[in-house]
Amino acid sequence: MSTISCEEPGEAPLRRQPTQRRSARRVERMLDACADLLDEIGYDALSTTRIAERAGVAIGSVYQFFPDKRALTQAVTRRHVEGFVSRIGRRFLSEDYAGWWDAVDAIIDEYVEMHRTVPGFRSLHFGDVVDLNLLDPGSENNTVIAGRLRGLLLQEYGLADSEEFDLAVLVAVEAGDAVLKLAFRRDPNGAPEIVAEAKRLIRGYLNRQFARVSA
Repeated sequence: MSTISCEEPGEAPLRRQPTQRRSARRVERMLDACADLLDEIGYDALSTTRIAERAGVAIGSVYQFFPDKRALTQAVTRRHVEGFVSRIGRRFLSEDYAGWWDAVDAIIDEYVEMHRTVPGFRSLHFGDVVDLNLLDPGSENNTVIAGRLRGLLLQEYGLADSEEFDLAVLVAVEAGDAVLKLAFRRDPNGAPEIVAEAKRLIRGYLNRQFARVSA
């Protein structure tokens, strides 16, 4: 229905998919090394040579699967997205919420927790540090995230699907992303008073938008 949402990222960054378990583990080591180095030295200083050294693999093994550091970073970002959506999905299954507003709080809590604990996440977020179209060449990164969250909210709470709903979720994601980045600029663990304000901001905005759409 909508031209705003993008449910799945676009073309995969891997040159080829690993077909053996050993190759898959090697690729995971490369992604782990890339994530760690992003936190330690940043994207500009990152190189495929450093990633290979940290992962304990030959540089040829890196190029067997990834053409450059951008592709590796893109793969790490996609892993973050899948981890984020999976963590939220597990919470939705295991916890009871009074309504969508509590689910929104849970989504923010997962973002904050990943920022604190997942290697590479505080350096990349969802890829915007490197490229606004890192996840999908046809959509900005936050549009991809909004599409995934939109799907979860529609599935869990039976909200009416519409272009207005899509737009509301996208604006909420953009606003929340900006305020939460402020929280982590103020405090490496996320200033709690600003995280609380992000929750109030998003809940208030979505409440008004959902009421308008359903009126």
